[in-house]
Amino acid sequence: MAGPNLEVFKFAVYLFVPIVSLVYFGDPAWYHRHVVPYREKLFPPIEKTVRELPFEQHRVREELERIKKERLERRDAQSKDS
Repeated sequence: MAGPNLEVFKFAVYLFVPIVSLVYFGDPAWYHRHVVPYREKLFPPIEKTVRELPFEQHRVREELERIKKERLERRDAQSKDS
């Protein structure tokens, strides 16, 4: 056994590593500098997301038709560009 000094050191490490990480990563400036740009790359903008999902069957079918139509238009536009 190494003795009480090792136990005090281990206790200090166990105590201060989470505290220091919370202080460093919990800083709002760090969040806005590192997380927000990555979030904007990963997720679509708020304006393009659907806020209300249709629950009625006819509205769901209409929405699916609209999505299919948009995909076909994009595919046609890409094939014309190529």
